[in-house]
Amino acid sequence: MRIAFGFYAWLALLTIVIPLCAALACTPGVERRRLAARGAARLFFFAIGSPVRLEGRPIPVHSRCVVVANHASYLDGLILTAALPPSFTYLIKREMASFPLAGFLLRRLGSAFVNRDDLLDRKRIARRLVELAVKGDALAFFPEGTFDEEPGLKPFQLGAFSAAARAKVPVVPLVIRGSRHKLPSGALFASPGGRLRVRFCDPVDPRQHGSARAVLQAARQAMLMHLDEPDLAPDRATYPHSSDRRRLPAAPM
Repeated sequence: MRIAFGFYAWLALLTIVIPLCAALACTPGVERRRLAARGAARLFFFAIGSPVRLEGRPIPVHSRCVVVANHASYLDGLILTAALPPSFTYLIKREMASFPLAGFLLRRLGSAFVNRDDLLDRKRIARRLVELAVKGDALAFFPEGTFDEEPGLKPFQLGAFSAAARAKVPVVPLVIRGSRHKLPSGALFASPGGRLRVRFCDPVDPRQHGSARAVLQAARQAMLMHLDEPDLAPDRATYPHSSDRRRLPAAPM
Protein backbone atom coordinates (compact mmCIF):
# COMPACT_ATOMS: atom_id res chain seq x y z
CA MET A 1 0.00 0.00 0.00
CA ARG A 2 2.75 2.46 0.97
CA ILE A 3 4.82 1.74 -2.15
CA ALA A 4 1.81 2.18 -4.45
CA PHE A 5 0.86 5.43 -2.73
CA GLY A 6 4.48 6.55 -2.77
CA PHE A 7 4.69 6.12 -6.54
CA TYR A 8 1.46 8.09 -6.90
CA ALA A 9 2.83 10.89 -4.69
CA TRP A 10 6.01 11.12 -6.78
CA LEU A 11 3.95 11.18 -9.97
CA ALA A 12 1.73 13.92 -8.54
CA LEU A 13 4.77 15.95 -7.52
CA LEU A 14 6.41 15.72 -10.95
CA THR A 15 3.12 16.48 -12.70
CA ILE A 16 2.90 19.71 -10.71
CA VAL A 17 6.57 20.70 -10.51
CA ILE A 18 7.49 20.39 -14.19
CA PRO A 19 4.78 22.84 -15.41
CA LEU A 20 5.64 25.07 -12.43
CA CYS A 21 9.29 25.25 -13.55
CA ALA A 22 8.15 26.27 -17.03
CA ALA A 23 5.86 28.92 -15.57
CA LEU A 24 8.51 30.33 -13.22
CA ALA A 25 11.03 30.57 -16.06
CA CYS A 26 8.97 33.30 -17.69
CA THR A 27 7.05 34.82 -14.74
CA PRO A 28 8.32 38.32 -13.83
CA GLY A 29 8.65 39.35 -10.21
CA VAL A 30 9.79 37.13 -7.35
CA GLU A 31 6.57 37.59 -5.38
CA ARG A 32 4.48 36.42 -8.34
CA ARG A 33 6.72 33.38 -8.65
CA ARG A 34 6.37 32.66 -4.93
CA LEU A 35 2.59 32.98 -5.19
CA ALA A 36 2.60 30.40 -8.00
CA ALA A 37 4.81 28.10 -5.91
CA ARG A 38 2.45 28.40 -2.94
CA GLY A 39 -0.50 27.42 -5.12
CA ALA A 40 1.45 24.47 -6.52
CA ALA A 41 2.42 23.27 -3.01
CA ARG A 42 -1.18 23.45 -1.84
CA LEU A 43 -2.32 21.57 -4.95
CA PHE A 44 0.24 18.82 -4.30
CA PHE A 45 -0.88 18.24 -0.71
CA PHE A 46 -4.53 18.26 -1.80
CA ALA A 47 -3.70 15.72 -4.53
CA ILE A 48 -2.12 13.29 -2.04
CA GLY A 49 -5.02 13.62 0.41
CA SER A 50 -3.16 15.62 3.07
CA PRO A 51 -4.04 19.31 2.71
CA VAL A 52 -2.12 21.55 5.12
CA ARG A 53 -4.36 22.71 7.94
CA LEU A 54 -3.47 26.07 9.53
CA GLU A 55 -4.01 26.63 13.25
CA GLY A 56 -3.64 29.83 15.23
CA ARG A 57 -3.36 33.26 13.66
CA PRO A 58 -1.79 33.10 10.15
CA ILE A 59 0.78 35.72 9.20
CA PRO A 60 -0.60 38.58 7.09
CA VAL A 61 0.98 39.31 3.72
CA HIS A 62 4.03 41.62 3.84
CA SER A 63 4.48 41.26 7.61
CA ARG A 64 7.96 42.12 8.89
CA CYS A 65 8.97 39.05 10.86
CA VAL A 66 11.28 36.07 11.14
CA VAL A 67 9.60 32.66 11.11
CA VAL A 68 11.25 29.69 12.80
CA ALA A 69 9.86 26.15 12.41
CA ASN A 70 10.72 22.66 13.59
CA HIS A 71 12.25 20.32 11.03
CA ALA A 72 11.16 16.67 10.84
CA SER A 73 10.76 15.66 7.20
CA TYR A 74 11.69 16.23 3.57
CA LEU A 75 8.20 17.71 3.19
CA ASP A 76 8.72 20.61 5.60
CA GLY A 77 9.93 23.11 3.00
CA LEU A 78 6.90 22.42 0.82
CA ILE A 79 4.66 22.69 3.87
CA LEU A 80 6.02 26.14 4.72
CA THR A 81 5.61 27.19 1.09
CA ALA A 82 1.95 26.17 1.29
CA ALA A 83 1.38 27.81 4.68
CA LEU A 84 3.21 31.15 4.46
CA PRO A 85 2.48 34.27 2.39
CA PRO A 86 4.51 34.71 -0.81
CA SER A 87 6.69 37.43 0.75
CA PHE A 88 9.09 35.06 2.54
CA THR A 89 12.77 34.47 1.76
CA TYR A 90 14.06 31.03 2.82
CA LEU A 91 17.56 30.15 3.94
CA ILE A 92 18.65 26.96 2.17
CA LYS A 93 21.77 24.81 2.42
CA ARG A 94 23.93 25.37 -0.65
CA GLU A 95 23.84 21.69 -1.71
CA MET A 96 20.20 22.12 -2.74
CA ALA A 97 21.21 24.57 -5.48
CA SER A 98 22.67 21.70 -7.52
CA PHE A 99 19.60 19.44 -7.31
CA PRO A 100 17.72 19.06 -10.63
CA LEU A 101 14.45 21.05 -10.72
CA ALA A 102 14.70 21.89 -7.00
CA GLY A 103 17.75 24.10 -7.49
CA PHE A 104 16.12 25.96 -10.37
CA LEU A 105 12.92 26.48 -8.38
CA LEU A 106 14.75 27.73 -5.30
CA ARG A 107 16.80 30.22 -7.29
CA ARG A 108 13.72 31.54 -9.10
CA LEU A 109 12.00 31.96 -5.72
CA GLY A 110 14.81 34.17 -4.42
CA SER A 111 16.08 31.77 -1.75
CA ALA A 112 19.32 32.53 0.12
CA PHE A 113 21.92 29.75 -0.02
CA VAL A 114 24.55 29.16 2.65
CA ASN A 115 27.56 26.86 2.90
CA ARG A 116 27.42 25.63 6.48
CA ASP A 117 31.07 24.54 6.39
CA ASP A 118 32.39 27.93 5.28
CA LEU A 119 32.68 30.49 8.08
CA LEU A 120 33.15 33.41 5.68
CA ASP A 121 30.04 32.39 3.74
CA ARG A 122 28.01 32.13 6.94
CA LYS A 123 29.11 35.63 7.95
CA ARG A 124 28.32 37.00 4.49
CA ILE A 125 24.84 35.48 4.60
CA ALA A 126 24.36 36.71 8.17
CA ARG A 127 25.00 40.30 7.07
CA ARG A 128 22.72 39.88 4.06
CA LEU A 129 19.86 38.47 6.15
CA VAL A 130 20.11 41.29 8.66
CA GLU A 131 19.94 43.75 5.74
CA LEU A 132 16.85 41.98 4.39
CA ALA A 133 15.16 41.96 7.81
CA VAL A 134 15.89 45.65 8.37
CA LYS A 135 14.54 46.44 4.90
CA GLY A 136 11.31 44.67 5.79
CA ASP A 137 11.65 41.28 4.10
CA ALA A 138 10.10 38.31 5.88
CA LEU A 139 12.54 35.44 6.54
CA ALA A 140 11.95 31.74 7.27
CA PHE A 141 14.38 29.34 8.96
CA PHE A 142 14.65 25.82 10.32
CA PRO A 143 16.84 26.65 13.36
CA GLU A 144 17.60 22.97 14.08
CA GLY A 145 19.49 22.93 10.79
CA THR A 146 18.74 19.28 10.03
CA PHE A 147 16.46 16.35 10.90
CA ASP A 148 16.66 12.60 11.40
CA GLU A 149 14.52 9.66 12.55
CA GLU A 150 14.61 10.54 16.25
CA PRO A 151 11.49 12.47 17.33
CA GLY A 152 12.12 15.65 19.25
CA LEU A 153 13.24 19.26 19.02
CA LYS A 154 16.99 19.47 18.47
CA PRO A 155 19.27 22.28 19.70
CA PHE A 156 18.78 25.57 17.88
CA GLN A 157 21.37 27.62 16.08
CA LEU A 158 21.37 31.31 16.84
CA GLY A 159 21.39 32.97 13.41
CA ALA A 160 17.64 33.50 12.94
CA PHE A 161 17.27 35.03 16.39
CA SER A 162 20.29 37.30 15.98
CA ALA A 163 18.87 38.62 12.69
CA ALA A 164 15.51 39.31 14.36
CA ALA A 165 17.11 41.01 17.38
CA ARG A 166 19.30 43.26 15.24
CA ALA A 167 16.41 44.20 12.95
CA LYS A 168 13.99 44.54 15.89
CA VAL A 169 11.34 42.42 14.15
CA PRO A 170 9.20 39.73 15.84
CA VAL A 171 10.00 36.03 15.72
CA VAL A 172 6.98 33.87 14.87
CA PRO A 173 7.43 30.24 16.00
CA LEU A 174 5.70 27.64 13.78
CA VAL A 175 5.07 24.02 14.68
CA ILE A 176 4.73 21.49 11.86
CA ARG A 177 2.95 18.27 12.85
CA GLY A 178 2.39 15.14 10.83
CA SER A 179 5.29 15.46 8.40
CA ARG A 180 7.59 13.05 10.28
CA HIS A 181 4.99 10.31 9.93
CA LYS A 182 4.21 11.24 6.33
CA LEU A 183 7.78 11.12 5.02
CA PRO A 184 10.44 10.48 7.69
CA SER A 185 14.20 10.68 7.31
CA GLY A 186 15.56 7.96 5.04
CA ALA A 187 12.19 7.10 3.49
CA LEU A 188 11.75 7.12 -0.28
CA PHE A 189 7.95 6.82 -0.34
CA ALA A 190 5.38 8.90 1.52
CA SER A 191 2.78 7.20 3.69
CA PRO A 192 -0.92 7.46 2.80
CA GLY A 193 -3.29 9.27 5.11
CA GLY A 194 -2.29 11.39 8.06
CA ARG A 195 -2.94 15.06 8.71
CA LEU A 196 -0.47 17.87 8.14
CA ARG A 197 -0.88 20.80 10.48
CA VAL A 198 0.92 24.09 10.96
CA ARG A 199 0.45 25.91 14.26
CA PHE A 200 1.21 29.64 14.31
CA CYS A 201 2.36 30.51 17.83
CA ASP A 202 2.24 33.98 19.32
CA PRO A 203 5.03 36.27 18.10
CA VAL A 204 8.09 36.81 20.29
CA ASP A 205 9.09 40.49 20.42
CA PRO A 206 12.89 40.81 20.73
CA ARG A 207 12.48 44.26 22.30
CA GLN A 208 10.98 42.54 25.36
CA HIS A 209 13.99 40.23 25.77
CA GLY A 210 17.52 41.05 26.75
CA SER A 211 19.37 39.14 24.03
CA ALA A 212 19.05 36.95 20.96
CA ARG A 213 19.56 33.95 23.25
CA ALA A 214 16.55 34.98 25.32
CA VAL A 215 14.47 35.30 22.14
CA LEU A 216 15.64 31.81 21.14
CA GLN A 217 14.56 30.37 24.50
CA ALA A 218 11.13 32.02 24.35
CA ALA A 219 10.47 30.80 20.80
CA ARG A 220 11.65 27.29 21.67
CA GLN A 221 9.34 27.04 24.67
CA ALA A 222 6.39 28.19 22.58
CA MET A 223 7.12 25.47 20.00
CA LEU A 224 7.50 22.74 22.62
CA MET A 225 4.03 23.55 23.99
CA HIS A 226 2.43 22.42 20.71
CA LEU A 227 4.91 19.92 19.30
CA ASP A 228 4.05 16.70 21.18
CA GLU A 229 7.69 15.62 20.86
CA PRO A 230 10.47 15.64 23.49
CA ASP A 231 12.98 18.40 24.10
CA LEU A 232 16.35 17.06 22.94
CA ALA A 233 18.23 19.86 24.68
CA PRO A 234 17.09 19.30 28.30
CA ASP A 235 20.26 20.87 29.70
CA ARG A 236 19.22 24.18 28.08
CA ALA A 237 22.16 24.00 25.70
CA THR A 238 19.69 24.95 23.02
CA TYR A 239 22.20 25.89 20.38
CA PRO A 240 25.67 24.69 19.44
CA HIS A 241 28.76 26.89 19.14
CA SER A 242 27.54 29.47 21.62
CA SER A 243 30.60 31.61 20.97
CA ASP A 244 29.62 31.99 17.32
CA ARG A 245 26.71 34.42 17.51
CA ARG A 246 26.44 34.58 13.71
CA ARG A 247 26.18 30.90 13.00
CA LEU A 248 23.21 30.42 10.66
CA PRO A 249 20.59 27.68 10.49
CA ALA A 250 20.22 25.84 7.21
CA ALA A 251 16.77 25.11 5.87
CA PRO A 252 16.71 22.10 3.57
CA MET A 253 13.68 21.88 1.32
